[in-house]
Amino acid sequence: MKKHIVFFDIDGTLLDQHKKLPDSTKEAIKRLQENGHEAAIATGRAPFMFKELREELGIDTYVSYNGQYVVLNGKVIYKSPLDKRALEALTEKALEHDHPIVYMDAEDMKANVPDHDYINESISTLKIDQYPAHDPDYIGRELYQSLLFCVKGEEQPYVDQFEEFDFIRWHRVSVDILPAGGSKAEGIDRVIDEIGIPSERQVAFGDALNDLEMLKKIYHSFAMGNGLVEAKKAAKYVTAGVDENGIYEGLKQLKLI
Repeated sequence: MKKHIVFFDIDGTLLDQHKKLPDSTKEAIKRLQENGHEAAIATGRAPFMFKELREELGIDTYVSYNGQYVVLNGKVIYKSPLDKRALEALTEKALEHDHPIVYMDAEDMKANVPDHDYINESISTLKIDQYPAHDPDYIGRELYQSLLFCVKGEEQPYVDQFEEFDFIRWHRVSVDILPAGGSKAEGIDRVIDEIGIPSERQVAFGDALNDLEMLKKIYHSFAMGNGLVEAKKAAKYVTAGVDENGIYEGLKQLKLI
């Protein structure tokens, strides 16, 4: 079979609700690679948040920050930073409403406040070793994504005011801030432009709101059985849940393993 490329979301797709990698998923990706296909990651996470996972799976091509920082075979091929002036204005507005911000670049993340319950609650669900220390001056760096911490509905004034950004909720109290028009699909395009694999040999697996553009665009797109209704509507196929051998079954359906 001719070489395919398969993009995997992380949370809810590669990793289960406990942030564990199912044995069936690891075996499926190993067999996929042994069969000559390319495995890649497409995630909202920062690169430093899934280094160990990349190493465990032998993956060195990834779309991170929802498409804003793209690496092909270990080399950065695309970067799309946030508008700094707009982010400064958004930060001022957020401070007025007790909505903290976390700033994120390729190496680390820092918070603009010393401590906040919303930051603790949401970051802890990622089950990573890093935690954002207090450094409001981090806004001066080249940032690819930020996190706005507020409950559902409170992000709307920011959406209305800041057309430079897109806002995607990923947690009960946290929203991703992305450059307007940025998405995993956009980041995937940068990879495809470099390697030239045609659309009929492109595959993607996802489960959440930040996967919608990717699931709509990729020729063979799978929503996980545990995924959101919106993801299932956007995808061409629905596979089993992440903890029900969903990745394995999806790849088997396409006869890639």
